[in-house]
Amino acid sequence: MGLPVIGIPLRFARPHITNMDIAQIPSPNFGKRRGGATPDLIVLHYTAMATAGAALERLCDPECEVSSHYLIGADGAVAQLVQESQRAWHAGAGCWGNCNDVNSRSIGIELANDGTSPFAAAQMDALEYLMAGVMARWSIPAERVIGHSDMAPGRKSDPGARFDWRRLAQGRLSVWPDANLCSDLDESWFRDFTATIGYCENHSDAELLTAFRLRFRPWAVGPIDAGDLARAQNIARRYPVDQPDQNP
Repeated sequence: MGLPVIGIPLRFARPHITNMDIAQIPSPNFGKRRGGATPDLIVLHYTAMATAGAALERLCDPECEVSSHYLIGADGAVAQLVQESQRAWHAGAGCWGNCNDVNSRSIGIELANDGTSPFAAAQMDALEYLMAGVMARWSIPAERVIGHSDMAPGRKSDPGARFDWRRLAQGRLSVWPDANLCSDLDESWFRDFTATIGYCENHSDAELLTAFRLRFRPWAVGPIDAGDLARAQNIARRYPVDQPDQNP
């Protein structure tokens, strides 16, 4: 039997949605959160597939052993595949700060996108509305919203260079460096800054730089420079990872 087509009516009051229907399309690919953990992270992904329907089929296929809590189509339609209290299988190997089991500590949101195209306005509107609710329910601060590429440098690149992190930060749904930055620090400080932010240290300098730039400086090229250092220093000072009230 084929899976339901995502086609959910949304009522927009731009620039923000005021109401949203969420289709319940359960995936069998989930389990219990380990060690009594509760969500204190949101991890954003792109599906890297041609259509939302193809992604939905994969995320609900027991043989694929992959899922997420939510899938958002380019048209802004939202499907919930796993209940927030459960452990979806979206993150895989990786870490963020002191968290080595990201699946047990996170809500995973997949965005239907092929990895090279811009993210549609309706999709971003729906994401913002959904995230605001998730963050309120679980008391997740803006600095605990990350990309798949943040927790798995060198292995993952989603949600990619085209994703608008700055827009989320303007809505207090993520973080962004202050403007007019400068730094005269040596590049050796970069690893310390990224570790303070949450990037794990078991990655090469090149992997860390690529992941950091995907998030905060997506069109930068070449070796590390003062712009990278200034942004990393700024975020590290304002949003150090692993506050005492977070899950063990």
